[in-house]
Order: sequence, then structure tokens, then C-alpha cells
Amino acid sequence: MANPYSEVYLGDRLVPAEDAHVGIATSAVLYGLSVYTVFPVHPEGSAYTAFRLDDHFRRLEESCKIIGIDRFAVEWDFARFRSAVIELIAANAPTDDVFVRATVHVVASIPGTRVRGCEIQVSMFVYDAVPIVPQDGMRLKSSPWRRIPDNAIPSRAKVNGAYVNSVLAKQDAIDSGYDDCVFLDGNGHVCELSAANIFLVRGGTLITPDVSCDILDGINRRTVLTLAAEDGIPVIERGVDLTELYIADEIFVTGTSAGAAPVLEVDGRVIGSGAPGPISQAVRKRHAAALRTDDVHGWVTRLLR
Repeated sequence: MANPYSEVYLGDRLVPAEDAHVGIATSAVLYGLSVYTVFPVHPEGSAYTAFRLDDHFRRLEESCKIIGIDRFAVEWDFARFRSAVIELIAANAPTDDVFVRATVHVVASIPGTRVRGCEIQVSMFVYDAVPIVPQDGMRLKSSPWRRIPDNAIPSRAKVNGAYVNSVLAKQDAIDSGYDDCVFLDGNGHVCELSAANIFLVRGGTLITPDVSCDILDGINRRTVLTLAAEDGIPVIERGVDLTELYIADEIFVTGTSAGAAPVLEVDGRVIGSGAPGPISQAVRKRHAAALRTDDVHGWVTRLLR
């Protein structure tokens, strides 16, 4: 596990990591009532770059809006968010690639199960960019735990408390000797992994569950869809059955902490040739390049000069 760097942003200032606390009687702790995003930051000479920083801020805004955390829109805008990120990075001065986790906590004490008008606190911390899944080929297991549906806890909002669902599913996979899980919905259709979106390739076409399939509409997912279309790879977003994964030519997953990682096995079935396929490898290369140097889409934000 990666540990936070020494300086952490909490509330409206930097504090030592050991002094950054959220109270035990707050909604964030009692009910898991926080939303978050994670984005990569890369050293670039004397400066740093962040990938799709505005989109990550927008995801925080949208997650807050969905859940009803109304104070965030009042107290924060992108300029303030960007300034806080710059302050955090400058204080920690990482020399290698890192992730930044930014979270909006509801810190009202014992307010009951409500959210509107409740006090919030924003935290951000830096940690080493260690992938959460193997990068050379994953083994996946379909989970007996079903993905939380949008009409229970919305998947398009990154709500901390909802990740109990992911913990149950991934721990089952790990206990069974696999790297991660494949979530299915109540009808048995493929959703995503515990913390990554999934893509399959059949007959040269890239296929992924659409946004109505109880998935997180991932920023890296959107990135891959854009890059694939630009490279002339046919792309379809639709419902996917579990058995379709078994007969896929290729499978890979995407996410900030997952990268663009190939899948070699699902439920004991070898995928394709049993090695990363050509489309998976091409997407992985393009995705890695886009994270650092993007002059076309405006995805890379320069933080320090």
C-alpha cells in the first residue's frame, strides 16, 4: 500500500499528514458520506503536469450534485481547486509519478441521514503512482456480489461509502486466487471491475458497456473511446453478457489507478491467444502518451513553471 506524502491539504491549508483528521462523529465517517476523484501528476523538468484536471474537478462537482452535497458548488470553483493542487504538489515536490486523491467530506457532526446545507471539508493528498492491478496480464473472476444499481447508489457518482460493494467483490476474487472481479448487474450483464472500466475486442471492434449499465463513466474510459475513434478502431457502447467475455479476442481495463491493463483470463477461460492483443497494446501505448503530452485535446494541465 502507498502512504500519503508528508504534506496534506485539508480544509483551506496544508497540514502535516499525521495531523490531518476527520472527526469520528461526522457524516463522512458515520455514513461514508464523501465523494472523491483521483488523477495522475507527472514531473516534467522543473514543472508538473496533471491529466484532465478540469474533468476531475467536474466529476467532483457532479458527484456532489447527484448526492446533494450543495456546499461544494458554493465554496469551490476550478481556479481554487487548481491553486490547491499546485500548493500541494509544490509542498511535496515529488520526483516520480504520483496520484492525487481529492475528496469532499461532509463533516457535520451527527446530522442524521441528510446532506443539504451540511458543512464540508476538502482533503487532498499525494501518493506514489503504483497500479492497483497487474500491468502484464490480469486474471478476473465474475463476482457473486452484484453491482449496486443506479437507483440505489448511483455508480456515476464516486461515493466513498459505495465502495464497500467493490471491497466485497474484489476480496472474493482475491480469496479465490484471482487479481480482480467482474461485476454483473441484477440481470447478469457486465458492468465493470472493482475500480476500473472494461473493454473487449471482437472482430476488430472495440466494445464496452454503455453508461446505462451501472458503470462509472470513467475519465480514462472516455479517453480511450476518443483515442480509439481517432485511430480508426470501430467502437460500440452497449450491453455485454458475461459469456461474451469468454469468447472475446482481447480484453483490457482502464482507470487512473489501473492504467490500460490487459486481461488474459476470465473465470478460468483463456482470452484470445492468452497474450495481450494488438488493439490492447496500441490503446495502452496511446493512453500512456496522452497522460503526459497532449497537444490536441487540451487534456494536460501544466501546474508549475
